[in-house]
Amino acid sequence: MRGDDRQPEVLFSYIRLEERVPVDHPLRPIREMVDTVLRELSPEFARLYPKVGRPSIPPEKLLRALLLQILYSIRSERQLIEQLEYNLLFRWFVGLNMDDAIWDATVFTKNRDRLLAGDIARAFFERVVAQAQRRHLLSAEHFTVDGTLIEAWAGLKSFRRKDAPVPPPDDPGNPTVDFHGERRSNATHASTTDPEARLARKSRGHEAQLAYQGHVLMENRHGLAVDTCVTQAMGTTEREAAVAMARNLPAGATLGADKGYDTAGFVAALREQQITPHVAQNTTNRRSAIDERTTRHPGYEVSQQKRKRVEEIFGWAKTIGLFRQTRHRGVRRVGWMFTFALAVYNLVRIRTLTCAA
Repeated sequence: MRGDDRQPEVLFSYIRLEERVPVDHPLRPIREMVDTVLRELSPEFARLYPKVGRPSIPPEKLLRALLLQILYSIRSERQLIEQLEYNLLFRWFVGLNMDDAIWDATVFTKNRDRLLAGDIARAFFERVVAQAQRRHLLSAEHFTVDGTLIEAWAGLKSFRRKDAPVPPPDDPGNPTVDFHGERRSNATHASTTDPEARLARKSRGHEAQLAYQGHVLMENRHGLAVDTCVTQAMGTTEREAAVAMARNLPAGATLGADKGYDTAGFVAALREQQITPHVAQNTTNRRSAIDERTTRHPGYEVSQQKRKRVEEIFGWAKTIGLFRQTRHRGVRRVGWMFTFALAVYNLVRIRTLTCAA
């Protein structure tokens, strides 16, 4: 018999929100890991908020919401709030009941500075890495380092001379700027939109763009990120960041890298820290700093194969994690969100590896 297409208004629901999420949903193990991390961060949150005053939106809910934004590639906080209005899965993950009112999108803007001051993204990232360590998913000997350009939230039209007055725009929304024939460099020019962004290009033949540089230290066993940072896109920052992150590695570890790291200074700095530099040889018009005492070992060839997995991290961050072009300005803000995005990547990898075991 044909059913009736009436749509009566139902005042009450007798099914709990928890029951509407399938038992085998992929977000369930991620939610368990996130809740464990947030419980460990509770003392950190307590130090960031005053003891008196009006209760704020719980930082745990804000971080769960930001995690969903990265995981589902939601472009803005306003679209995220729209999803929280009607998406029962999102409400369950964040910790909202079906009848709870949704906060305004500006809550993220106001609270991001507070979480930035407490370096919560770094603490969150480190505790996710600690969970991977407890599950025996990390290598203690073999690592890879690499960097990538992150396009800044600023256009080339904003890259102007530092000592020249800014003329009034003919069109405030899209002014006409004629920079053809003008020699522009970071020494003489700066962006009026994001002064900390720097003009950089990936390699010869690629266009220059305003960008930051994201750095990742990866363990080679399962391709998890164990350290990360963001710097200005300058000539030597890639190697300097790699040396700084390598200080936390145990003595005797190996560190793979592409041929851009094949310099005498970088190799010497690693060997001084008792780390074996498994760097790809760059023999183009110069002598490589990596000699036969490194390349003769079978582990060197293995490191050259494994180091390519770091591109999976950058690919995920740019296609899913919203970092093809950052939506934030300044090294600290971009670095905060990049660290948090890689923590989400690690959660997804841990869930995949755990379910496959």
